[in-house]
Amino acid sequence: MNTSTILLLILSVFIAAGISFFQYFYKSKSKSRINKLLSVLRFLSIFGLLLLLINPIVSRSTLETIKTPLPIVIDNSSSIVDLKANTSAKEVYEKLASNSELKNKFDIQSYKFDSEFQSIENSDEIDFKGTQTNIDEVSKNIKSINKNLTFPTVLITDGNQTSGADYIFQFNHNNKVYPMVVGDTTTYLDLKINQINVNKYAFHKNKFPVEVFMQYSGTKSVTANFSISQGNTILNKQSISFSPSNKSAVLNVLLPADKTGLQIYTAKISSSEIEKNTYNNSKKFAVQIIDQKSEVALISVINHPDIGAIKRSIETNAQRKVTILKPNQVSELSKYNVLVLYQPTTDFKQVFDANKNLKINTWIVTGNNTNFGFLNQQQEQIDFKMSSQKEDYLANFLSDFNLFATDNIGFENFPPLENSYGTITAKENVSVLLSSSIRNVETNFPLLAFSDNQGKRNAYLLGENIWKWRAQSYVDKKSFDEFDVFIDKTIQFLASNDSKKSLIVNHEQFYNSGDALEITAQYFNKNYELDEKARLTIAVTNIKTKQVKRYDLLRATNSFKVNLDGLSAGQYSFTVKELNSNASYSSSFEILDFDIEKQFVNPDLSKLKQLASQTNGTAFVPNQVDNLIKSLLENENYKAIQKNIVKKTPIIDWYWLLVLIAIFLSAEWFIRKYNGLL
Repeated sequence: MNTSTILLLILSVFIAAGISFFQYFYKSKSKSRINKLLSVLRFLSIFGLLLLLINPIVSRSTLETIKTPLPIVIDNSSSIVDLKANTSAKEVYEKLASNSELKNKFDIQSYKFDSEFQSIENSDEIDFKGTQTNIDEVSKNIKSINKNLTFPTVLITDGNQTSGADYIFQFNHNNKVYPMVVGDTTTYLDLKINQINVNKYAFHKNKFPVEVFMQYSGTKSVTANFSISQGNTILNKQSISFSPSNKSAVLNVLLPADKTGLQIYTAKISSSEIEKNTYNNSKKFAVQIIDQKSEVALISVINHPDIGAIKRSIETNAQRKVTILKPNQVSELSKYNVLVLYQPTTDFKQVFDANKNLKINTWIVTGNNTNFGFLNQQQEQIDFKMSSQKEDYLANFLSDFNLFATDNIGFENFPPLENSYGTITAKENVSVLLSSSIRNVETNFPLLAFSDNQGKRNAYLLGENIWKWRAQSYVDKKSFDEFDVFIDKTIQFLASNDSKKSLIVNHEQFYNSGDALEITAQYFNKNYELDEKARLTIAVTNIKTKQVKRYDLLRATNSFKVNLDGLSAGQYSFTVKELNSNASYSSSFEILDFDIEKQFVNPDLSKLKQLASQTNGTAFVPNQVDNLIKSLLENENYKAIQKNIVKKTPIIDWYWLLVLIAIFLSAEWFIRKYNGLL
């Protein structure tokens, strides 16, 4: 308390005494005990009010010793048990956590981790039952807990991470990490399929690519046999050579899509050598084979070389059949998947009228014979204001087109297309693949454009003589293939039946035991707006036991989701249903009896040594725990710091002071009232 505060308190005493004396004793003839009591109450009330205004603060200074934190983090995943290192890992933890010298020097923090990071009080909380290993979580949490501090970390682990970012570069380089490598570091022969990359979908009677990443550990050269099978049929088989200097391989395989529907495949690697762990030698994957067979109606009132060129390009895909018709020959429009309307005129009115209800995806090709006034009446995606003058339009490829993947096949070098001269305006929902120019002057008008609006897809080629493009492509590449693939992608976009559905559900076909099993869904109203008031439920049925479990899907950002963790390995069917509209989606998935933690035969010693080197620490093994303790104790960078902690507190809390003032004033009023002094 400073001098000015003390002087104010003394002055307050005099002011309170003076006021109470003036009221009860100055010029007063009575010196009774009641007057003395009332003067004391008045003194206390006024002094309390003045004390409330002054609010005197008392400072207390104490010295606090702050020790350097020492996080001891132990891997709680099941891979520690599989490597038969659970006993040694626990012993190392107990020895470090109970060491009295370390306790004197450091503030020991005990943690365990698997897929999550948790603090622990003792070794009884370590059970080695974690189904995932995420060392990246350790780095994030340690940095967050001990922010802006310099400290060492002891990491007791096998170094085999199954989820999260690469942990080597996640730890703070200024804080040393001492990995305690548990598990047998002896190198055993092991072949492993690390990862399989494959598209979820493929087209029937095509071939689809599969990319397989394989890894080898061992001390001698070995020849492995790799195969991909479906049921009892082997679809691909080949030999791969590994050696101590060649420990990984990537295979790219093309598989035939001979059957439609969901197809399940198994990739497997093996050798004549005996392996300690064969759990990681095979992996399953699934592909949905889609039947893209489509009927295309090419409708025109004129004869033109473009018609033959378009037909030949489309039919290079054996799944496509083109029928050339005149508008008055169209009887059953519904049997076609795509309409190609070549240079529409008023003769096409019955075709457009019929398609208003059928909503068949359409490719419109314009040219010198097109009736643009009629075309403006029949569609709303592009507005035409054309003259009778003819013009040649060159193509410019726009790389930011994103409705589907396509390459620039040399469009800028193709001959110009011929169309009427005028102004062409594309609406907001139109994506332009090729823009046009006239004699190398940009027009900013579309030449080839696509639209996808509420499930109805359209394409517009604004110029005739595309047959010259196909011929030029052959001249440049000695093959029609590139041009035909381009046309096939256009038809594929239009032939897709991916109309906008009200209920869209996303899920995988396979999940590994212990993986996060999450299914997400979106429900859209009639205006195709996400309905946040939707009520979605899911019924999951075990195909073998017929047991049914029901869950509600919870609202998330732009979707609904449900977590199905805890289901046992097996095959399941499920149905997601929206209760207000009864819209539903049914499918299936399989939980594989695959424990990702069992795929390791050794600790990742090299990676843990790299982590230690990156942070200027040292890697140890369990029989070197005493060396680790000695290293920590002898490191002079980790010293306790004494801080002078000053705590400032008021003499009396303001709310208690208000209560006392109220009591004193009330007592004074009551005594005066009782004795008739009011």
